[in-house]
Amino acid sequence: MKLPKLQRAAWSAAATALLTMLGTTQAGAAGTWQKVGEDALGGVSGIAFEGRTADGAGVHALVVHDSKRTGQKRLSRITHREGSDDVSPITWDGPEPSDLEAIEAIPGMPSEYMASASRGIVYRLKVVGGTATVVDYAPLPAIGEGDDFESFALVARNGNLAALWADRGAGADRPATLYSAPLTFAPWGQPLFGSVTRRAYRAPYPDAGATRHISDISVTDSGRIIVSSAADAGDDGPFDSAVSEAGRVTVSAAGRVRVTLAPSPTVLGTFPRYRIEGVECLAGSGEALLGTDDENLGGSVRTAPFCGA
Repeated sequence: MKLPKLQRAAWSAAATALLTMLGTTQAGAAGTWQKVGEDALGGVSGIAFEGRTADGAGVHALVVHDSKRTGQKRLSRITHREGSDDVSPITWDGPEPSDLEAIEAIPGMPSEYMASASRGIVYRLKVVGGTATVVDYAPLPAIGEGDDFESFALVARNGNLAALWADRGAGADRPATLYSAPLTFAPWGQPLFGSVTRRAYRAPYPDAGATRHISDISVTDSGRIIVSSAADAGDDGPFDSAVSEAGRVTVSAAGRVRVTLAPSPTVLGTFPRYRIEGVECLAGSGEALLGTDDENLGGSVRTAPFCGA
């Protein structure tokens, strides 16, 4: 049946409004937002994929919280399935960080992770059961004036390891600075960074005055750099965010890290009402697990198909 022109226009406007209200993603997106925290201590500031559930229908992930006071939870484990999430706290054993913002599994080192705090301290962790033990920690190299870090990602290629992290930036006057460097570990466990490169990055969305141009980073199996960007007007919102393809990264056989940013980043999905601070490509699939830190409104997670080749 062919609708009259005015009816078609009205239907289109209503559909657009509904998508904006719910948070839009590209065609074929799977998943809906599911609550994993009810208050400011339950937000998701970063995500690391642990593995699939035994039946393959869900995923286990570690999430960090941006707690700043002694004794508050720093790390939790989420078992995510469509329609339900189980959340359990992880005991932190070692020097207690302030304001953790990112976490990433170390490729080739089972049960080992790196977690990053906003002021640029990275912690190497061993996670066994319900305990995360600090193996060692170190500052990020080449920290710039005013840098505030919310992201950290690792890439393994050609037998070499590289790290990507970013100062989040702030609005039109301060783009994000995306850093990259080779990474090795000392025999006693300390992270050791090689020569650092920097790239400026501006998010295509959101375009609010206080936009955090990079609030997290993940890298696909083919080297696509996937980033989240976010904006907020305070601890009660309103929030807005997006996930975009920022460019590509390669690591040569000699260990040289090369980051190429897109002249016009591709917006993969926009998410009004949510502040995404965690994006993690799930190994073996094209899915990303997204997490939000919505301050007083808590935290939520969902999947979206952003990590395919």
